[in-house]
Amino acid sequence: MLTTRTQRWRDRRCRWIPNASEIDPARLSVDVIDTRLHAAPFVKAHHYAASMPVARLSIGLFANGKGGRSELVGVCVFSHPVNNASVPKTAGLSDPRTACDLGRLVIDQAQGGNAESFLVSRAFRILRREKPEILSVISYADPVRRVDEGGHVFLPGHVGGLYAVMGSRYVGRSSPRTDLILPNGRPISSRAVSKIRNAECGQRYAMDDLVRAGARPPGFGEDRAAWLTDLERTGFLRRQRHPGCHAYLFPLTRAAKLAARKVPDLAYPVLDRRALEGDVTLPPLFAEAA
Repeated sequence: MLTTRTQRWRDRRCRWIPNASEIDPARLSVDVIDTRLHAAPFVKAHHYAASMPVARLSIGLFANGKGGRSELVGVCVFSHPVNNASVPKTAGLSDPRTACDLGRLVIDQAQGGNAESFLVSRAFRILRREKPEILSVISYADPVRRVDEGGHVFLPGHVGGLYAVMGSRYVGRSSPRTDLILPNGRPISSRAVSKIRNAECGQRYAMDDLVRAGARPPGFGEDRAAWLTDLERTGFLRRQRHPGCHAYLFPLTRAAKLAARKVPDLAYPVLDRRALEGDVTLPPLFAEAA
Protein backbone atom coordinates (compact mmCIF):
# COMPACT_ATOMS: atom_id res chain seq x y z
CA MET A 1 0.00 0.00 0.00
CA LEU A 2 1.30 3.43 -0.90
CA THR A 3 1.90 5.92 1.88
CA THR A 4 1.02 9.58 1.48
CA ARG A 5 3.27 12.55 1.78
CA THR A 6 2.07 15.68 0.04
CA GLN A 7 -0.76 17.89 1.19
CA ARG A 8 -2.91 19.25 -1.61
CA TRP A 9 -6.08 21.31 -1.89
CA ARG A 10 -9.26 21.11 -3.90
CA ASP A 11 -12.50 22.93 -3.10
CA ARG A 12 -10.97 24.07 0.24
CA ARG A 13 -10.48 20.47 1.40
CA CYS A 14 -7.14 18.87 2.16
CA ARG A 15 -6.10 15.89 0.03
CA TRP A 16 -2.97 13.74 0.04
CA ILE A 17 -1.20 12.26 -2.95
CA PRO A 18 0.93 9.08 -2.99
CA ASN A 19 4.70 8.96 -2.68
CA ALA A 20 5.11 7.26 -6.04
CA SER A 21 3.52 10.02 -8.13
CA GLU A 22 5.81 12.35 -10.08
CA ILE A 23 5.37 15.23 -12.47
CA ASP A 24 6.38 15.33 -16.12
CA PRO A 25 8.33 18.61 -16.39
CA ALA A 26 7.81 18.67 -20.15
CA ARG A 27 4.07 19.15 -19.58
CA LEU A 28 4.41 21.99 -17.07
CA SER A 29 5.40 25.66 -17.20
CA VAL A 30 5.67 28.49 -14.69
CA ASP A 31 4.98 32.18 -15.28
CA VAL A 32 3.74 35.42 -13.73
CA ILE A 33 -0.06 35.68 -13.51
CA ASP A 34 -2.47 38.48 -12.71
CA THR A 35 -3.29 38.43 -9.00
CA ARG A 36 -6.87 39.69 -9.26
CA LEU A 37 -7.93 37.85 -12.42
CA HIS A 38 -6.19 34.50 -11.97
CA ALA A 39 -4.41 33.96 -8.64
CA ALA A 40 -7.16 35.18 -6.29
CA PRO A 41 -10.01 33.09 -7.82
CA PHE A 42 -7.86 29.94 -7.74
CA VAL A 43 -6.73 30.46 -4.15
CA LYS A 44 -10.21 31.36 -2.88
CA ALA A 45 -11.73 28.33 -4.61
CA HIS A 46 -9.25 25.79 -3.26
CA HIS A 47 -7.21 26.99 -0.26
CA TYR A 48 -8.71 26.26 3.17
CA ALA A 49 -8.50 29.93 4.19
CA ALA A 50 -10.46 31.00 1.08
CA SER A 51 -8.68 34.35 1.22
CA MET A 52 -5.79 36.18 -0.41
CA PRO A 53 -2.99 38.02 1.35
CA VAL A 54 -1.77 41.37 -0.01
CA ALA A 55 0.30 40.11 -2.93
CA ARG A 56 3.57 41.48 -4.28
CA LEU A 57 3.75 38.90 -7.06
CA SER A 58 1.70 35.90 -8.13
CA ILE A 59 3.14 32.95 -10.05
CA GLY A 60 1.12 30.27 -11.82
CA LEU A 61 1.82 26.62 -12.58
CA PHE A 62 0.38 25.58 -15.94
CA ALA A 63 -0.21 22.10 -17.37
CA ASN A 64 -0.95 21.10 -20.95
CA GLY A 65 -4.72 20.81 -21.24
CA LYS A 66 -7.18 19.60 -23.82
CA GLY A 67 -6.73 20.94 -27.32
CA GLY A 68 -3.23 22.13 -26.51
CA ARG A 69 -4.48 24.83 -24.15
CA SER A 70 -2.68 25.61 -20.90
CA GLU A 71 -4.58 24.99 -17.67
CA LEU A 72 -3.79 26.74 -14.37
CA VAL A 73 -3.09 23.95 -11.84
CA GLY A 74 -1.16 25.76 -9.13
CA VAL A 75 -0.52 29.18 -7.64
CA CYS A 76 2.35 30.59 -5.60
CA VAL A 77 1.70 34.01 -4.03
CA PHE A 78 4.49 36.18 -2.66
CA SER A 79 2.93 38.60 -0.21
CA HIS A 80 3.80 41.48 2.07
CA PRO A 81 5.22 40.30 5.43
CA VAL A 82 2.69 39.74 8.22
CA ASN A 83 4.26 42.78 9.89
CA ASN A 84 7.42 44.81 9.44
CA ALA A 85 8.97 43.45 12.65
CA SER A 86 8.98 39.92 11.22
CA VAL A 87 11.65 40.81 8.63
CA PRO A 88 14.56 41.65 10.98
CA LYS A 89 13.45 38.91 13.39
CA THR A 90 13.21 36.16 10.77
CA ALA A 91 15.47 37.29 7.91
CA GLY A 92 17.99 39.55 9.66
CA LEU A 93 17.25 42.35 7.15
CA SER A 94 16.61 45.86 8.44
CA ASP A 95 14.45 47.06 5.53
CA PRO A 96 11.00 45.35 5.50
CA ARG A 97 10.77 45.87 1.74
CA THR A 98 13.69 43.48 1.14
CA ALA A 99 11.74 40.38 2.19
CA CYS A 100 8.35 38.90 1.45
CA ASP A 101 6.23 35.99 2.64
CA LEU A 102 5.35 32.88 0.71
CA GLY A 103 1.74 33.77 1.46
CA ARG A 104 -0.06 31.01 -0.46
CA LEU A 105 1.01 27.81 -2.17
CA VAL A 106 -1.83 25.82 -3.72
CA ILE A 107 -1.46 22.98 -6.23
CA ASP A 108 -4.18 20.79 -7.67
CA GLN A 109 -4.20 17.19 -6.48
CA ALA A 110 -3.87 15.89 -10.05
CA GLN A 111 -0.22 16.97 -10.18
CA GLY A 112 2.63 14.70 -9.08
CA GLY A 113 4.31 14.68 -5.70
CA ASN A 114 7.24 16.94 -6.59
CA ALA A 115 5.17 19.71 -8.17
CA GLU A 116 5.74 22.01 -5.17
CA SER A 117 9.53 22.06 -5.51
CA PHE A 118 9.18 22.44 -9.30
CA LEU A 119 6.93 25.49 -8.89
CA VAL A 120 8.65 27.15 -5.93
CA SER A 121 12.22 26.88 -7.24
CA ARG A 122 11.19 28.50 -10.53
CA ALA A 123 9.01 31.04 -8.76
CA PHE A 124 12.04 32.17 -6.73
CA ARG A 125 13.97 32.86 -9.94
CA ILE A 126 11.06 34.80 -11.39
CA LEU A 127 10.69 36.75 -8.14
CA ARG A 128 14.33 37.88 -8.35
CA ARG A 129 13.80 38.94 -11.95
CA GLU A 130 10.55 40.81 -11.36
CA LYS A 131 11.25 42.17 -7.86
CA PRO A 132 15.04 42.50 -7.52
CA GLU A 133 14.65 44.45 -4.28
CA ILE A 134 13.42 41.27 -2.55
CA LEU A 135 16.38 39.37 -1.10
CA SER A 136 14.69 36.76 1.12
CA VAL A 137 11.43 34.82 1.32
CA ILE A 138 9.83 33.87 4.64
CA SER A 139 7.40 30.98 4.87
CA TYR A 140 5.22 29.78 7.73
CA ALA A 141 3.82 26.34 8.53
CA ASP A 142 0.70 26.22 10.72
CA PRO A 143 1.00 23.16 13.01
CA VAL A 144 -2.51 23.37 14.49
CA ARG A 145 -5.04 20.77 13.35
CA ARG A 146 -8.42 22.35 12.61
CA VAL A 147 -11.82 20.66 12.47
CA ASP A 148 -15.11 22.02 11.09
CA GLU A 149 -18.53 21.88 12.70
CA GLY A 150 -19.18 18.44 11.20
CA GLY A 151 -16.05 16.97 12.74
CA HIS A 152 -14.14 16.88 9.45
CA VAL A 153 -10.47 17.81 9.46
CA PHE A 154 -10.02 20.61 6.91
CA LEU A 155 -6.47 21.48 7.97
CA PRO A 156 -4.43 18.58 9.38
CA GLY A 157 -1.61 20.83 10.56
CA HIS A 158 1.92 20.61 9.20
CA VAL A 159 5.44 21.46 10.27
CA GLY A 160 6.90 22.61 6.94
CA GLY A 161 8.43 19.43 5.57
CA LEU A 162 8.44 20.86 2.05
CA TYR A 163 10.46 23.88 3.12
CA ALA A 164 12.93 21.64 4.95
CA VAL A 165 13.66 19.47 1.90
CA MET A 166 14.13 22.63 -0.20
CA GLY A 167 17.08 23.68 1.95
CA SER A 168 15.52 26.52 3.94
CA ARG A 169 16.75 27.71 7.32
CA TYR A 170 14.40 26.91 10.21
CA VAL A 171 14.40 29.94 12.52
CA GLY A 172 11.84 28.91 15.16
CA ARG A 173 8.25 29.92 15.74
CA SER A 174 6.30 33.10 15.28
CA SER A 175 4.90 34.66 18.45
CA PRO A 176 2.09 32.75 20.23
CA ARG A 177 -1.32 34.31 19.78
CA THR A 178 -5.00 33.90 20.53
CA ASP A 179 -7.22 33.25 17.50
CA LEU A 180 -10.90 34.02 17.13
CA ILE A 181 -12.56 30.90 15.71
CA LEU A 182 -15.74 30.76 13.62
CA PRO A 183 -18.37 28.03 14.18
CA ASN A 184 -16.96 26.18 11.14
CA GLY A 185 -13.58 25.92 12.89
CA ARG A 186 -11.84 28.48 10.70
CA PRO A 187 -9.85 31.29 12.33
CA ILE A 188 -10.34 34.95 11.51
CA SER A 189 -7.10 36.58 10.47
CA SER A 190 -5.63 38.95 13.04
CA ARG A 191 -5.46 41.59 10.30
CA ALA A 192 -9.21 41.35 9.70
CA VAL A 193 -9.89 41.63 13.43
CA SER A 194 -7.66 44.71 13.64
CA LYS A 195 -9.45 46.36 10.70
CA ILE A 196 -12.83 45.89 12.37
CA ARG A 197 -11.79 46.96 15.85
CA ASN A 198 -9.87 50.03 14.69
CA ALA A 199 -12.23 51.03 11.85
CA GLU A 200 -9.40 50.71 9.32
CA CYS A 201 -9.62 50.57 5.56
CA GLY A 202 -11.10 47.22 4.54
CA GLN A 203 -13.24 46.82 7.65
CA ARG A 204 -16.45 46.50 5.60
CA TYR A 205 -15.04 43.56 3.64
CA ALA A 206 -13.92 41.85 6.87
CA MET A 207 -17.32 42.40 8.49
CA ASP A 208 -19.14 41.08 5.43
CA ASP A 209 -17.07 37.89 5.66
CA LEU A 210 -18.30 37.37 9.24
CA VAL A 211 -21.91 38.03 8.27
CA ARG A 212 -21.65 35.55 5.39
CA ALA A 213 -20.34 33.02 7.92
CA GLY A 214 -23.52 33.46 9.97
CA ALA A 215 -22.79 36.38 12.30
CA ARG A 216 -25.58 38.83 13.02
CA PRO A 217 -25.07 42.14 11.17
CA PRO A 218 -23.95 45.06 13.37
CA GLY A 219 -26.75 47.37 14.44
CA PHE A 220 -27.02 50.91 13.12
CA GLY A 221 -24.37 52.99 14.87
CA GLU A 222 -23.12 49.98 16.89
CA ASP A 223 -19.49 50.21 17.89
CA ARG A 224 -17.55 47.66 15.83
CA ALA A 225 -15.32 46.52 18.70
CA ALA A 226 -18.44 46.06 20.85
CA TRP A 227 -19.98 44.04 18.01
CA LEU A 228 -17.02 41.64 17.99
CA THR A 229 -17.18 41.34 21.77
CA ASP A 230 -20.88 40.47 21.58
CA LEU A 231 -20.20 37.80 18.95
CA GLU A 232 -17.86 36.21 21.50
CA ARG A 233 -20.33 36.62 24.36
CA THR A 234 -23.10 34.89 22.42
CA GLY A 235 -20.79 32.03 21.43
CA PHE A 236 -20.60 32.73 17.70
CA LEU A 237 -16.87 33.33 18.08
CA ARG A 238 -14.61 31.46 20.46
CA ARG A 239 -11.00 31.97 21.49
CA GLN A 240 -8.28 29.42 20.86
CA ARG A 241 -4.65 29.71 21.92
CA HIS A 242 -2.14 29.20 19.09
CA PRO A 243 1.47 28.22 19.90
CA GLY A 244 2.89 30.07 16.87
CA CYS A 245 3.65 28.94 13.35
CA HIS A 246 6.94 27.39 12.31
CA ALA A 247 9.03 29.95 10.41
CA TYR A 248 11.40 29.16 7.55
CA LEU A 249 13.78 31.42 5.66
CA PHE A 250 14.93 31.25 2.03
CA PRO A 251 17.81 33.69 1.45
CA LEU A 252 17.93 34.35 -2.31
CA THR A 253 21.20 36.30 -2.57
CA ARG A 254 24.64 36.35 -1.00
CA ALA A 255 23.72 39.51 0.91
CA ALA A 256 20.63 37.79 2.27
CA LYS A 257 22.70 34.79 3.40
CA LEU A 258 25.07 37.12 5.25
CA ALA A 259 22.12 38.88 6.93
CA ALA A 260 20.67 35.49 7.92
CA ARG A 261 23.64 34.92 10.23
CA LYS A 262 21.81 37.19 12.69
CA VAL A 263 18.87 34.79 13.07
CA PRO A 264 18.70 31.28 14.60
CA ASP A 265 19.52 28.18 12.58
CA LEU A 266 17.64 25.41 14.37
CA ALA A 267 16.88 21.75 13.81
CA TYR A 268 13.81 21.16 11.67
CA PRO A 269 10.64 20.31 13.62
CA VAL A 270 9.22 16.80 13.36
CA LEU A 271 5.60 15.92 12.63
CA ASP A 272 3.77 13.93 15.31
CA ARG A 273 1.68 11.57 13.18
CA ARG A 274 -0.22 10.34 16.25
CA ALA A 275 -1.60 13.78 17.15
CA LEU A 276 -5.36 13.97 16.69
CA GLU A 277 -5.88 17.59 17.72
CA GLY A 278 -4.03 20.79 18.54
CA ASP A 279 -0.33 21.22 17.75
CA VAL A 280 0.95 18.34 15.60
CA THR A 281 4.63 19.09 16.32
CA LEU A 282 6.47 16.29 18.09
CA PRO A 283 7.83 17.56 21.45
CA PRO A 284 11.63 18.16 21.33
CA LEU A 285 12.65 15.18 23.47
CA PHE A 286 10.55 12.79 21.38
CA ALA A 287 11.76 14.44 18.16
CA GLU A 288 15.39 13.73 19.12
CA ALA A 289 14.55 10.05 19.57
CA ALA A 290 12.54 9.84 16.33
